[in-house]
Amino acid sequence: MLKQDLNANNEGKNNHEDREPAFSRRQFLHTAVAATGAGMMGLSTGGVWAAGSDKPEKEEVRIGFIPLTDCASVVMASVLGFDKKYGIKIVPTKESSWAGVRDKLVNGELDAAHVLYGLIYGVQLGVSGNKKDMAVLMSINNNGQAISLSKKLAEKGAVDGAGLAKLMQMEKREYTFAQTFPTGTHAMWLYYWLAAYGINPMKDAKVITVPPPQMVANMRVGNMDGFCVGEPWNHRAIADGIGFTAATSQDVWKDHPEKVLGTTADFVKKYPNTARAMTAAVLEASRWIDASLSNKNKMAATIADKAYVNTSVDVINQRILGRYQNGLGKTWDDPNYMKFFNDGAVNFPYLSDGMWFLTQHKRWGLLKTDPDYLAVAKAVNHIDVYKDAAAMAKVALPKSDMRSSKLIDGSVWDGKNPAAYAASFKIRA
Repeated sequence: MLKQDLNANNEGKNNHEDREPAFSRRQFLHTAVAATGAGMMGLSTGGVWAAGSDKPEKEEVRIGFIPLTDCASVVMASVLGFDKKYGIKIVPTKESSWAGVRDKLVNGELDAAHVLYGLIYGVQLGVSGNKKDMAVLMSINNNGQAISLSKKLAEKGAVDGAGLAKLMQMEKREYTFAQTFPTGTHAMWLYYWLAAYGINPMKDAKVITVPPPQMVANMRVGNMDGFCVGEPWNHRAIADGIGFTAATSQDVWKDHPEKVLGTTADFVKKYPNTARAMTAAVLEASRWIDASLSNKNKMAATIADKAYVNTSVDVINQRILGRYQNGLGKTWDDPNYMKFFNDGAVNFPYLSDGMWFLTQHKRWGLLKTDPDYLAVAKAVNHIDVYKDAAAMAKVALPKSDMRSSKLIDGSVWDGKNPAAYAASFKIRA
């Protein structure tokens, strides 16, 4: 049985069953993408920085990513040459687990990463490994994750949250659910969703940690009843006949924050121009992805390659277009599908977004006392770097550093009284 281990570097290698032939996708990478490079897209070849104090201090940056659809803006920034426009070279580095990403960020093997929002905050406060000052440079995407349950549960009537709660009351046993990192986004969506239906994830279930690419294989052999993970692994569970989608993360919180471009505070301090250039390049890629259906399809064809997500294109390209099926016969078009830019609304590192994860860490006992929520968010979310990068990329800014949202249980989060919000939940650790 898999065990949750915050310090495990060996959460496993990518499932060999996901290694599919990718000749056509490689061909795309070396031909079609090259043909739509910087010149055809109207990118400047001389860089947008002045040859002086604005020049990136470090011209090659290693950005880690986990094989998930939402790594796309980092990958496309490199593949399409947006990085060169800002005087840097992005080297996307495929990683096998979030614990590995955490460790390589902290020890400097990675310069930055496509990373879980809550992981960065967990490291900042020392509740998900050794404490280190961290930095969120931008939000990479909203929406696009999901909670999958096994087909065996569906056969017993547990086709949604209410059905699951009823089954767990009637059929007493140990129910096991998986998330991808204890302080991460998927853990928080899973816990919030379960609690919204009266299930206490800390008391009524067993929770384990599994790397995203291994979710489907672990469900196949019966290691869990359900999991929360990013795409394309929920759709892959359906394609493989293993599970079904019980809820999407946008059902839990419409336009929720998800992955971020994260690094250490030391990196930003030592290489401020590089941090700004890196952020601007990923911003440009984010805008490119959301600009057209054609671009989304090109993105899907690119990241499906073995070097990136390593799955078939059709597992990726439906949900990024908002075309959903639950694996039980239901289909729908979801306007709140995964978004990378949305006219810049996605990418601003709102202070309230970072604070929300802290409230949930407190709710579930990961934090024993209330931190200074706003002070921590101001320290971690480098809004100054983002604003400079947005100016370089000509991306509009929101009117406020905070935003308001309503979640699945009807609670409203606006960042105004985080301690009271954290204490307001009836179901908590």
